[in-house]
Amino acid sequence: MYICIMSANIHKIIPRLLTDSVRELEKYFPVIYIGGPRQSGKTTLLQYLFPDLPYASLENPSTRLLAQDDPERFLASFQKGAVLDEVQRVPDLFSYLQGFVDNNPSLRFILSGSQNFLMMEKITQSLAGRVGILTLLPFGWEEVPEGIRSTLTAERWAWQGGYPVIYNRGTPPRLVFPNYMETYLQRDVRQLQNVGDLNQFNRFMRLCAGRAGQILNMSLLAKDADISVNTVKAWLSVLEASYVLFFLHPYHKNFNKRLIKTPKLYFFDSGLLCHLLGITEMEQLDNHYYYGNIMENMLLSDLYKRRSHRGKRPQFWFWRDSNENEVDLLIEEGSGLKSVEFKAAKTFNTRHFSGLAWWQKTTGYSARDSCVIYLGEQEFLTAHGKLIPWKKAMTQDME
Repeated sequence: MYICIMSANIHKIIPRLLTDSVRELEKYFPVIYIGGPRQSGKTTLLQYLFPDLPYASLENPSTRLLAQDDPERFLASFQKGAVLDEVQRVPDLFSYLQGFVDNNPSLRFILSGSQNFLMMEKITQSLAGRVGILTLLPFGWEEVPEGIRSTLTAERWAWQGGYPVIYNRGTPPRLVFPNYMETYLQRDVRQLQNVGDLNQFNRFMRLCAGRAGQILNMSLLAKDADISVNTVKAWLSVLEASYVLFFLHPYHKNFNKRLIKTPKLYFFDSGLLCHLLGITEMEQLDNHYYYGNIMENMLLSDLYKRRSHRGKRPQFWFWRDSNENEVDLLIEEGSGLKSVEFKAAKTFNTRHFSGLAWWQKTTGYSARDSCVIYLGEQEFLTAHGKLIPWKKAMTQDME
């Protein structure tokens, strides 16, 4: 079941898959925390789902001041509970929340935040057993309204990405992403003590974009950004904590071979990735030298959102050995392991399955649990796995 969100500006209904998970957690936890990047739709979703609860944003200076100076009085002013937005601005509230919900089981506090920096540790320590945790990212492919989806090519979807304002207000990506970057740098990055020069941090983000889908080499990144390796580690933590990018770690369980131990870097939204790469028009994407990386990023992040927006914590990995034999994605679900290759091609070629054939021969895993996701429209079964069109892979489970 979808609960629909309506924009106040135009009458468009946008379903969010996370709704069912929120309703499920609501039955068992007095506190729900939803994290996610700025402008991913957290506020709109929570105000729609909890219209009877008062809303307070801790971005508001006067609200934040009251919460900081007198947290007990602040929380006591909400007789039934509240939706508290951007709670990372007053992390001390979590300790006080514990007492409030313990003393009054009928209270419901719904929290949201756009910075995960040291937040999860504080939340789990203060509200252990009392909080359900979810993540709301920009739209995945299946959340885009069907009428719009039918008009989108793989390139257009990758270029404009999934930020809701593009779809429920029709705001052009060329306006969305510069605005997003300004807000992100000024409100989020500036608050973190280990980031001094915002221009240098902006350049660092663009250098990271040029490494999407690649093995992360921190020493080379530090050299190109003219910063220390320790600063690279700190700034990558900032980008990860604010839901800009994530790391895909290598899979090494039960294998003794020499394997790569360094993660790959991906962006949660391919539209932001394109902006950081300087792709200002969709037509530029076709001949861009990072075309393959961008499309791989789009496909992988969509699979990630598909699981995350259903309340799951995606168990995603990749495999690569010292001879550069590689599988793009391993998905651990229960006791099973699915292997996935991404191909930025629209025509089938038998070479698309060479990586999976090697994987199956080396590990003994079955072709039944292997697939190639590509940008074409054909679907069929091969000796080394299934060929799956990207649109199907983004909307159906890979059985």
